[in-house]
Amino acid sequence: MSDDLDLDDPTTDPFEVARAAAAYLAQATGVTQHDVALVLGSGWGGAADLLGETVAEVASTDVPGFSAAAVHGHVGTIRSVRIGETGKHAMVLGSRTHLYEGKGVRRVVHGMRTAAAAGASVVVLTNGCGGLNPAWGPGTPVLISDHINLTATSPLEGATFVDLTDLYSARLRTLAREVDATLDEGVYVQFRGPHYETPAEVRMAGRIGGDLVGMSTTLEAIAARQAGMEVLGISLVTNLAAGISPVPLSHAEVLEAGQAAGPRISALLADIIRRV
Repeated sequence: MSDDLDLDDPTTDPFEVARAAAAYLAQATGVTQHDVALVLGSGWGGAADLLGETVAEVASTDVPGFSAAAVHGHVGTIRSVRIGETGKHAMVLGSRTHLYEGKGVRRVVHGMRTAAAAGASVVVLTNGCGGLNPAWGPGTPVLISDHINLTATSPLEGATFVDLTDLYSARLRTLAREVDATLDEGVYVQFRGPHYETPAEVRMAGRIGGDLVGMSTTLEAIAARQAGMEVLGISLVTNLAAGISPVPLSHAEVLEAGQAAGPRISALLADIIRRV
């Protein structure tokens, strides 16, 4: 039932495709409104199981506009989860599309637009990333306070001007620290990827104000704000960034750090979402 070609057609309204995707999910899951959306990056996948009962799980490729997961460690499904006894539902997006996949910015942010069309007012964006602060060892969760977008692109089309002053919600970061007062925060820098950053690029990121480096999140956050959602961003430091780490970088290292930290950060995220 995927309507892939329509989303790629520049004459098609991407919000119309998002509304079609939301309508499909409502029918497939039996949930007429989702209140919160989650994008679970590397290491964060276990949070969905701790949130509550999974009402339904749908293959991403069955939903208009969505693509198959292309990165090991991500799952190709969208889940509807009842959040404990709150009566609210979370849309868990396990099939993130990265800009480096070459499928276009619309694909990258389609999940955000679908979540908003499904009724979500809050989105939680997670990722695995490199850290510039040597005190943040592998497995450290860090709240995103702001970002620097080095992808040279935007999900906004035409003369669309959106204020990003408070893009990463101070209210939600305060709520997260009520769950874990030890949480630090930092500025996330998105590079285009898929190669890891060079040591010189990491030094540049630090000099322009960055604390974390990765290949996702910023475009999704911008699209979420355009759609009117409140954004909470949390990074999992899976490794020290190039030039800071004493060993070469690898995706296997990212997966290993995410797996080791998984139970702890998943419980943290589930506790935060139950309070949203």
